[in-house]
Amino acid sequence: MSTETGETRDGGPDPLDDELDAVFAGLQEDQKVISSRYFYDTRGSELFVRITKLPEYYPTRTEHALLEQWGSELIRRFGPAALLELGAGSARKTRVLLDAMEARGTGGHYLPLDVSADFLEETASKLREEYPHLEVRPVVGDLAHPLDRHLDVPRPLLVAFLGSTIGNFARPGALGILSNIADFLSPGDHLLLGADLRPSRRKPLQELEAAYNDSLGVTADFNRNAMRVLNARFGTDFRPETFEHWSFYDASQGRIEMHLVALSAQTVRVPGRGEIRFKAGETVRTEISCKYDHPTVTDLFTQAGLSVDEWWTDDHERYALVVGSPT
Repeated sequence: MSTETGETRDGGPDPLDDELDAVFAGLQEDQKVISSRYFYDTRGSELFVRITKLPEYYPTRTEHALLEQWGSELIRRFGPAALLELGAGSARKTRVLLDAMEARGTGGHYLPLDVSADFLEETASKLREEYPHLEVRPVVGDLAHPLDRHLDVPRPLLVAFLGSTIGNFARPGALGILSNIADFLSPGDHLLLGADLRPSRRKPLQELEAAYNDSLGVTADFNRNAMRVLNARFGTDFRPETFEHWSFYDASQGRIEMHLVALSAQTVRVPGRGEIRFKAGETVRTEISCKYDHPTVTDLFTQAGLSVDEWWTDDHERYALVVGSPT
């Protein structure tokens, strides 16, 4: 247990100290911010799985349908010897690509990358049972950091970055991740990116916004879970029930924003750091989810040192799978 001075009881440095500093700094900004990483504990992960199954939440099922439609073609054309997935999680949707690789006999290596070593090993164990001929090599790492150039990976390589996770980063962060991927790729390697698309004639704004404001209130509960996680992790005293879920599409930024709105004036204590005051109606932003179109993705790829080789989307232009290669 740590003390409020940032030391453990044995006098050593507290590994959570810098993390709490970042939390406190975010809450002191003019637009208060809580990182979306704090959505996730066991309860938050379960809530997110429920969100992906809601009728309003089209991204997961649309991406899966596109993988079913184009996965075999992708593997046939590019014949990867290995698949490296960034932010792999449970690798649920990735099984479509693994099945296609196994069917064609093009590769036997899967490298799931994620920040949680325990969760990765659990995923790897299940995959080894499902795919006895597949070599599964978990890689613990942060997808926002450069990939280890010394990582021994069979080539040609397919890097999968799915779930429109790229959208959770503002342009500088997204460009940094894509640049890191481009630096890691060799000639003959490819990137497979999942990207949620902007509103259009075929994708009404109402459909996009409903995906982040479902009628059952699951997303609202998921949003408030960030405060529950902070309370459990750092001893803050947020009262989640006194905040209201609010999400909207900001056309000028091309992104969904999720906020929590204080229903009344209140003060939140951050142990060892101080107090944060909320006015009634003041918000704390918990997530951004940037949306894309062909020109914005092409521009990001170009700036990162990648070319767009394929652009596959569903009939309603809700979502795209983008294949790129290093230039």
